[in-house]
Amino acid sequence: MALVELRNVSKIYQLGGEEIRALDDVSLDIEAGEFISIIGPSGSGKSTLMHILGCLDTPTRGTFRLDEVMIHGVSQSELARIRNRKIGFVFQFFNLLPKLNVVQNVELPLLYSGARSRERSARALDALRLVGLENRAKSRPVASA
Repeated sequence: MALVELRNVSKIYQLGGEEIRALDDVSLDIEAGEFISIIGPSGSGKSTLMHILGCLDTPTRGTFRLDEVMIHGVSQSELARIRNRKIGFVFQFFNLLPKLNVVQNVELPLLYSGARSRERSARALDALRLVGLENRAKSRPVASA
């Protein structure tokens, strides 16, 4: 069974009297360990699809199963837990909190998951070491223009 399974997913918005079909009958399987890219022209539904895959929005029609859990009808607290433990995004822009230093920004998801302070710090520093950024741990993000 696929890690991510979309079946006949549609997302329809009502704008005044007009129906906007952001996604129309999309089916997709993503296997564990598989990397995919979602590409297409502006307005083709990429962001809408990412919002559904990230459990930030729900389809108008169709089903979404993530790691064998049917997402439709899951409580908001369970969705928050799923987002914290199962989903990660790499943003086009950094989306770092300027009031936190680099290691604190890396620790933030671990804070939400309930990890203890010492564990958060160790795991965040290990992650920074893995990507060669341990020397930037106490730096603050630079504001982008």
